[in-house]
Amino acid sequence: MAKRGIKGAVGITYRPRISPGLPLGAMVRCADNSGAQEVKIIGVIGRKSRLRRVPAAAVGDMVIVSVRKGKAELRKQVMKAVVVRQRKPYRRMNGVWVQFEDNAVVIVGAEGEPKGTEIRGPVAKEAAERWPKIAALTTMVV
Repeated sequence: MAKRGIKGAVGITYRPRISPGLPLGAMVRCADNSGAQEVKIIGVIGRKSRLRRVPAAAVGDMVIVSVRKGKAELRKQVMKAVVVRQRKPYRRMNGVWVQFEDNAVVIVGAEGEPKGTEIRGPVAKEAAERWPKIAALTTMVV
């Protein structure tokens, strides 16, 4: 059987294995000032899973969310977001274990540009490296 894909293919970057801590249905805080306060994860982009296994998102993943709390014009809207913090501990390549106090996302457009103009709280280094436009808005990268 032939191997799939080409090593070193254009457009593919190395992504470390991070323990996914946010399954579908998770209610998470919105860390930006886009007007949404709490969102529900309804899909994970790019995550392939086994039949009947609930897909989960990790730090740096793009997810599809539904706004549950926030401004009236944003409620019940479906948008894309990037996970910037997760409570489930994960291990970095240098052996350090990282864990945050809460789960948080930043609402983004289709191309990955953030809707808000500032991000409250820390952002994981993995998310900042993968999404440079989010890293430009944050004040603290952990």
